[in-house]
Amino acid sequence: IRDIKYQVGNHRTEPKPINTPETNNNIHTPQQPSVVYKEKTNSMASGLSQNYTFDTFIVGQHNELAHAASVAVAKNPGNQYNPLFIYGGVGLGKTHLMHAVGHKLLESNPQLKILYVTSEKFTNNYVNAIQNKRMEEFKKVYRNVDMLLIDDIQFISSKEQTQEEFFHTFNELRDKGKQIIITSDRLPKDIPAIEQRLVSRFEWGMVADIQAPTLETRVAILKTKLSKKGVNLSDEIINFIAENIVSNIRELEGALNRLLVYQQMENRSITLEQAKTILANMVSAKKKAVTLNKIAEIVASFYNISVDDLIKKSRRKEYVGPRQTAMYIARKELGTSFPVIGDFFGGRDHTTVMHGVEKIDKATNVDEGIKQEIEQLLEKIYV
Repeated sequence: IRDIKYQVGNHRTEPKPINTPETNNNIHTPQQPSVVYKEKTNSMASGLSQNYTFDTFIVGQHNELAHAASVAVAKNPGNQYNPLFIYGGVGLGKTHLMHAVGHKLLESNPQLKILYVTSEKFTNNYVNAIQNKRMEEFKKVYRNVDMLLIDDIQFISSKEQTQEEFFHTFNELRDKGKQIIITSDRLPKDIPAIEQRLVSRFEWGMVADIQAPTLETRVAILKTKLSKKGVNLSDEIINFIAENIVSNIRELEGALNRLLVYQQMENRSITLEQAKTILANMVSAKKKAVTLNKIAEIVASFYNISVDDLIKKSRRKEYVGPRQTAMYIARKELGTSFPVIGDFFGGRDHTTVMHGVEKIDKATNVDEGIKQEIEQLLEKIYV
């Protein structure tokens, strides 16, 4: 797949390949008056995946706000929700939605310049441009698009020069009324080592979350994928997958594909008992891999503190909350006794652990933010 250059006018030039940040690190901008656009069958040229459209996105309670905001942006880009900031765990559909917006806009106006890149790709192109003294070309590429899609923005944390460049790119695009969509694994304010002025700009438009899909949505996703593949599984098998693969949609599809491959090899329908056997390792392996040490490491990293901070006997607020969260997860996911948890977290009394676990448990029922943080932590723990 390659980009095709069309001449604006009454005649068509011979197709010529061009470079973009997605196809070559040697950044190049097409000369005027040509305009690069993507035909429907060639959407990968702008970094868009043909599989990620609104038609293939399953909407449920866990993602309806992010979906509605994305549809609104597709209808009226560069206005009300600019930027659109979508956050949530791995494999929940953030990238799918941003690509879907791009496809929808290209359907109505194929001459739009839409660019999708990961923040890592943006950083690499920026570094390459500095090294090769091609910053002007870099700016022309990134600041002359109609819509910029940046995936996993959390990876520019601690990269001060990249943040500086993205800040100016963001400002110029928004000042021109161009749409920006950003994804992250957490809220803007929770991204560590990122400039406050960027956090402020990320919150200017709409911040929408995607949570782990509910059981009903997981069942709907499985049935939709089966329908598209033209194959069948019994409802009891579908329910078994949905009840046991809960962390993200990618793993859900992975479990489904494993069963379908087995069914194809056997050339006959599989039973529920066979499905349980085939998926046994997938269902239980993650639980076995989780330890108190892993929980402590993930929680500490998430809150940008050290494991020592989590364990030591400090009552500072920035340590107490994460510590209680780690205790809660250890109790909920591992069923570890209160005394064992207390010993691990700095030799604390079991009543202290009970108090912390109860406090977080109550908080998840009344504070949506804390509930989402727990869900994100669980996704990272079970990766």
